Amino acid sequence: MEEQYKHELSPAQQQISERIRDILGILGEDTQREGLVKTPKRVARAMTFLTQGYSQDPVAILNSAKFNEDYKQMVIVRDINFYSLCEHHMLPFYGKVHVAYIPNGQVTGLSKIARVVDCFSHRLQIQERMTKQIRDCIQEALNPLGVMVVVEAQHMCMQMRGVQKQGSITTTSDFCGAFNQAKTREEFLQLIRA
Repeated sequence: MEEQYKHELSPAQQQISERIRDILGILGEDTQREGLVKTPKRVARAMTFLTQGYSQDPVAILNSAKFNEDYKQMVIVRDINFYSLCEHHMLPFYGKVHVAYIPNGQVTGLSKIARVVDCFSHRLQIQERMTKQIRDCIQEALNPLGVMVVVEAQHMCMQMRGVQKQGSITTTSDFCGAFNQAKTREEFLQLIRA
């Protein structure tokens, strides 16, 4: 990781770095203090990494490993760890994503599901939108018989500030197709709780 810091900043990272230095000064910090001298550059690199999803095409990710397969049972990828930044306070929220789809002649590489989660979580987000974006992307790329996504997350904007409720978990879900049937949804929910 230290080798990355030896490289020059991109023009966008340079602009971020300058603004972070200004913010530190406004907060009353000495931006020339030993512990803060490199902080603006570190924050600029971190923000570029944490928002790299804007430069990625999630449908292309799924299409890069799409295969014809006559399998019509539920495919589940559960417990996909993620972290994101809420768009309201730019504080982290993190947790797990569970994804299921029922193929309709095509499947995708399992790691690609996790990469789609990363793509959408590495943007300024709200949990509700991210849940829907993951579902819509899988539906668009694979045209399955149904898709369901469940996201469970802790939000630092709720724990570090505001109501300061530690350990609270927010759960969102979105589904379409075969998952409109309660029996199919319940099967998925039982399997991710197992």
